[in-house]
Amino acid sequence: MSGHICPWWFAYTFDNRLRRFFHNPEKMLGSYVSKGMTVLDVGCGMGFFSIGLARLVGDKGFVIAADIQPKMLEAMQKRADKNGLSSIIRLHKSEPNSLGVDTPVDFILAFWMVHEVPIPKLFFHQIRACLKSNGRILIVEPKLHVSSKRFQETSALAQESGLILCDTPTIKLSRSVIFKQNLS
Repeated sequence: MSGHICPWWFAYTFDNRLRRFFHNPEKMLGSYVSKGMTVLDVGCGMGFFSIGLARLVGDKGFVIAADIQPKMLEAMQKRADKNGLSSIIRLHKSEPNSLGVDTPVDFILAFWMVHEVPIPKLFFHQIRACLKSNGRILIVEPKLHVSSKRFQETSALAQESGLILCDTPTIKLSRSVIFKQNLS
């Protein structure tokens, strides 16, 4: 894992309207997220998925949009305001080695960001700590940036932390896996 963080300004190259053709948040996440859930979008960036997640959880649920870059969170807030979803999306500034979320969540999305985490083993332990007993996490990494071998290593670290592999959904341009909380 590199620990290299994608600069906020680079996010505009892939976080735009055209992306919906490849990654439609509501279609992609609708079978995992429902009304009233508490969801964590870790590494939310400028909020591409947070907006879709907020629509899925509705006004009875909420989305924690977590990122380590203040500029990303500023852009996320603007998008939430523009879409009338500010009451559903709660911004959270994480630190490079600390997720800092202690709210129990039903679902976690880690989209194209785990490869940027400096200490993945610590990251997975922190993720597991905030995941509810029946919770799920979807990890998605970009195929062009993360090799199959590296993705398998990431998956193995998640399993070492106590998460259980559930599924490997097909997501365009990506490698993906879903884990659930291990109750034992």
